[in-house]
Order: sequence, then structure tokens, then C-alpha cells
Amino acid sequence: MNRNDVTEKIIATKVAKGLKWEAVAAKLGLSKEWSVAACLGQMALDAEQARRVGELFDLTAEERQWLQVVPSKGSLATAVPTDPLIYRLYEIVSVYGGTMKELIHEEFGDGIMSAIDFSMDIQREPDPKGDRVRIVLSGKFLPYLQY
Repeated sequence: MNRNDVTEKIIATKVAKGLKWEAVAAKLGLSKEWSVAACLGQMALDAEQARRVGELFDLTAEERQWLQVVPSKGSLATAVPTDPLIYRLYEIVSVYGGTMKELIHEEFGDGIMSAIDFSMDIQREPDPKGDRVRIVLSGKFLPYLQY
């Protein structure tokens, strides 16, 4: 057994039980975005969070332990993602990454946006021409230090 096996069981159980990510987030008392990342193996849960997720997804004690292991974050099956939705996000960064970098540096100076001190919000935005996906990424600015 490994963390990927637990992720697959979580997804299968979610489908079988008809669970929604909002319900998982409510059980954890955290955002749906962070909760999903944790259930998909990108974040480590503490023991109490693992217990709560384990209850929802009928996980064994061993499977709950895997939820508490610090993962290899950001790992994808391929260097360029093949899933259409993930690829489009990759494409956005490929096309607009330089623009984002320039505008962030112009506004904040030389540094990076943290992916640790970070939040994300995904919402449906009604539009008469077809609903839109609204993704808000918010990360602390970390300036490069001189030494």
C-alpha cells in the first residue's frame, strides 16, 4: 500500500457515496481547496484530520496513517500534463507566466509569491454567455534578501 492507493480509494468512495468536496471541507473545518489537495495527496493531515477523513471515506488505520505522511508536492505523472483541464492551467502559466512575473516584480520588487503562505478560492461565476471559472490565488510576497 502507498499514498496513491489511498487517494484512489478516497476518489472511489467519494463516487460510491455521492460525497461532495464541500462536505469533506466542512468535516475538516478547512477550505474546500486545501481539503481536496489533502485528499488527493498534496498535503499532510494531522491525526485528527486523518481520523475525520477516514470516517468519511471508510479508511483503515493504516490508510489514515498514509494521510499523515508529508507528500512529494507538485508531482505530476508527466512533465507536461495531459489532462485537458490541468493542461490549460499549465498553458496559462506558459503563455502568461512572463507577464505575471513582470507585473509582480514591478509592483513588489525582486521576489516570489509563496506557495506555503498561500490560499486559493475557486468559484462559479454566472455569465449570460456561459458560466465562467473564477480562480483566485493569494500568496505572501517573499522578497529576495541581500547578504
